[in-house]
Amino acid sequence: MVEQRQHGRTPVHNSEVYLLRQMPPTFSTIPPLSPPSPITPAEDDDFCNGMPIEALSLSQPAIAVADEKLAVEERLSNAVHVLSTETTALQNLTALYSTDRLAREGFNRAVEAITRCNHPKYPHHQHHSHSRGATDGKIVVIGVGKSGHIAKKLVATFNSLAIQAVFLHPTEALHGDLGQIGPRDTFLLITFSGKTPELLTLLPHLDKSLPLILLTSHTRPETCELIKHRPDTILLPAPIHEPETKSFGVSAPTTSTTVALTVGDALAIVASRELHPSVASVFAKNHPGGAIGAALRKPSSSEKSARELAVRMEMIPLLNTPPEKTATGADVLRAGYASPSGWVRLQTGDVISPRRIRKLDSADLVTRLEELKGWLVTSKKEFVPVAADSSVEKAAEWVLGMRVALGDGQYEDNAIVAVMDRGECVGLLEVGSLMEEA
Repeated sequence: MVEQRQHGRTPVHNSEVYLLRQMPPTFSTIPPLSPPSPITPAEDDDFCNGMPIEALSLSQPAIAVADEKLAVEERLSNAVHVLSTETTALQNLTALYSTDRLAREGFNRAVEAITRCNHPKYPHHQHHSHSRGATDGKIVVIGVGKSGHIAKKLVATFNSLAIQAVFLHPTEALHGDLGQIGPRDTFLLITFSGKTPELLTLLPHLDKSLPLILLTSHTRPETCELIKHRPDTILLPAPIHEPETKSFGVSAPTTSTTVALTVGDALAIVASRELHPSVASVFAKNHPGGAIGAALRKPSSSEKSARELAVRMEMIPLLNTPPEKTATGADVLRAGYASPSGWVRLQTGDVISPRRIRKLDSADLVTRLEELKGWLVTSKKEFVPVAADSSVEKAAEWVLGMRVALGDGQYEDNAIVAVMDRGECVGLLEVGSLMEEA
């Protein structure tokens, strides 16, 4: 039984059953008493064994670890933001050159200017005239600041792909370096703003008869200050989708240099493919050092035979034109483009090599093939015979010796080597390709 307290106090709280007096009828409507609340432990001096609450907080080393993890996450997040921003810029650039008429026309004109200055057949301005044996031109790449660094990188890329290029600093140009410029050169100016003061100062001193390509953020010529001073400029757009201050909070050239470098690389690769039968072979020849050179290194020319290098006759398709139609240079160009080897063969057995096809200009495309045969077609009697099992090195030495001895043009780079096996021609090879391989 529970001991009741004196003076009307409530019963003591414990785990036993409480037996209370029956309430008088007048109190029947009063709700029953609520269950007792547990004793608050805060009043107990023994809680936490006397340890202050502050002692249960995170220790300083634990806080430092958490801060370091947050710093790493923020660091990587910032890096991903930069990568994502520059990726978006390149995606927009790809869309521009896939759909925009002015950008596509500008790139096409730029490639033509570069390939023309590397082919002596084309006098590409009206004040100079050159024969097919004249010295090739080069690309003169001009820029200052970060654009200057991009220019130097592109010069290295052009040269490694066997496209002659030099860097010209605009300030040094005004102090004597204009002497580097030749009569067949092409200018490539790089400026994001399109109004770099150093370039605007240099512009009046650049030969107006030479082609000028402008790599800039502008997508329309009317918005570019430099083009206003030289309207015949070839516009090569390299825009960004948002200012770098918006992307990164600073105007340091980042996204803008990425897109400029990418367009320049595209220009170098495409032009090299049009100038050389094998871009890989010229790059391997020009880049023998380092890990890249080791990876590209091929068997020695003394080990490779002329047969291995030659284009097999079955890989050279016939030029087929309807009987009622007269073949033109355009027909030859289409056939060469469709040919797996780049070569074209006539019904007579005469051939047209890739080097000669690449020398076709716009006027040649509407000219009858008969009128072009003097320089475009190589007849069978002009073939230079070489034994199929001769090494590339020995074959090149022999051809070079004949070139020196005769000096009549028969053994120049666009001459044709016939690779012979037991009196039968099993393949053809351009003298230029043979020399490059040797």
